[in-house]
Amino acid sequence: MAERAFRRARRESLSQIEWRPGMKVLLVGAGTGLDLPWLPEDVALHATDLSPAMVKRLNRRADALGRTVHTAEMDAERLAYADGEFDVVVMHLIVAVMPDPARGLAEAHRVLKGGGQLCVMDKFQPDARPAGIARRAMNTLTTAIATDITRRARPLLEGAGFVIERDTPVLLGSLVRALVARKPASDA
Repeated sequence: MAERAFRRARRESLSQIEWRPGMKVLLVGAGTGLDLPWLPEDVALHATDLSPAMVKRLNRRADALGRTVHTAEMDAERLAYADGEFDVVVMHLIVAVMPDPARGLAEAHRVLKGGGQLCVMDKFQPDARPAGIARRAMNTLTTAIATDITRRARPLLEGAGFVIERDTPVLLGSLVRALVARKPASDA
């Protein structure tokens, strides 16, 4: 059910990227590869997940779709890639579950080329205000299932050095947002 609900949101999020043939793309926290159907055929795909079981399912999905994806078990907060290696980094539904999202976003910034794009989709608290008492109370329950609903996108992304270009609500009113941010070209 959740997979179906997020299908449109994933497609809308990924459609905001300025795609070019030959781009090198990294899916961080790729899970079972639910983003694969919405990615262009003419890009070089790399995908990571912390869970070996997820990586196996991702490989099976890639095979079923006839997609070549270079996969690896890897922590989003410690990416084993060179600085400036990717044109695009996609982080769908991972920022809210990372123990240290600032560290994970700093890693995304590090592995992106100057001018590279970050595509993030997740559950975010409105940026204009910190979480109120009711949301913090609800967060006590949601963190028990490994998701934090009190994180604010703009402070996290800007704190990691990104410039936000698009911020689009894609599901459940404005709870789930898709953002595209760019690493400044001068940060190459």
